[in-house]
Amino acid sequence: MYLSDFQYDLPDDRIARYPLSDRDQSRLLVFGDDSSIKHSRFDLLPGFIPPGSMLVFNDTKVIPARAILSKPTGARIELLLLHPEHPTRIVNDAMRLTERCTWECMVGNKKRWKAGDVLYTGLSIGGKKVDLKAEWKDRERNLVEFSWSGGDPFVDVIVAIGQIPLPPYLGREAEEADSDTYQTVYAKQDGAVAAPTAGLHFTEKVLSELEERMIGSAFVTLHVGAGTFQPVKTENIREHQMHSEQIVFTKALVKQLGDHHGQLVAVGTTSLRSLESLYWFGVKCLAGQPSFFIGKDDPYREFPEGLPDRGESLRAVTDYMEAGGIEVLTGETEIFITPGYDFRMVDGLITNFHQPGSTLILLIAAFAGDSWRKIYDTALDEGYRFLSYGDSSLLWYKNSGAAVKQRRQDNTG
Repeated sequence: MYLSDFQYDLPDDRIARYPLSDRDQSRLLVFGDDSSIKHSRFDLLPGFIPPGSMLVFNDTKVIPARAILSKPTGARIELLLLHPEHPTRIVNDAMRLTERCTWECMVGNKKRWKAGDVLYTGLSIGGKKVDLKAEWKDRERNLVEFSWSGGDPFVDVIVAIGQIPLPPYLGREAEEADSDTYQTVYAKQDGAVAAPTAGLHFTEKVLSELEERMIGSAFVTLHVGAGTFQPVKTENIREHQMHSEQIVFTKALVKQLGDHHGQLVAVGTTSLRSLESLYWFGVKCLAGQPSFFIGKDDPYREFPEGLPDRGESLRAVTDYMEAGGIEVLTGETEIFITPGYDFRMVDGLITNFHQPGSTLILLIAAFAGDSWRKIYDTALDEGYRFLSYGDSSLLWYKNSGAAVKQRRQDNTG
């Protein structure tokens, strides 16, 4: 497969640089499992989802991960936090550290920040003065050690000094309003450097109506990294170096998913990647190799012994967690979903419209098949707004209704 086959012309004026004043008034394109297309509005989403379905949300919370520090000489050094490295690589735990931590960072103006140079700055947390220090831990690997006074958790330090790192394609600096609009209403777990933007359209009103219609909800955590904006630079798409992201599942969530036999709808590509990665971890558990790192090529290996269904895979994960007394499961995934991938967990996907030639458009092409171009051509012709602050779509996987019927028969039979 070649990258050139997944390009399309996105005019600059179709990129939504600001959100609508009312989140749920965005437009909604609905693509059926019979390849039909309908146009609606996001606040009417619950009417397009069958009762008994379950929506899976990503409850990660965007942190103001872009910080600008200055050397005594006045040189400005820009840091974008990517991933904690020491004393823990678990994002949720790193956010609670109260003295020092080391992160991998993107470093702007790196040539002006020499080994041995220490950056100091003062900030205020709750009216209390806090001194923050940043220094190189490993300059070659872009590892920066932060240390601070006052005993406050690192998340409070970042909130006090940082800015929301908006996607580069918006072409503007973050504004005060972005702290609210570039965050889902259900965000809970601090640690993302980019929003799971499919969820930006949800309001408490839409969530309440979903519940009234007997549509369930569940929450996974995938801390979206800057790698989500990494362009595909190789013409042969399988040669692309996929970024890794951290995902967190509770035992209660895995059991909830395993007990569900209706439609499973991922809210956003991050939720979809999390769910599909969980399936492949179940495959590893069944094979006696319970390492929760899903490599980009893992789903494309030969499986002569056959693959389990959704329920079997999730039972294997539950058994693994119960045997080890594990309540919270943390893993890493660099799953790379491209055309030809057979989705194992997800029946539907709520998502925005993505950049041409990106890993996300490849995922959409895998999910919608050759119809992806029809969907995008229609959205462009109908005046939809694109990318993070743009409009939304609900896509159903091929024959998803028939798959649900089969699951229910298997469960009762």
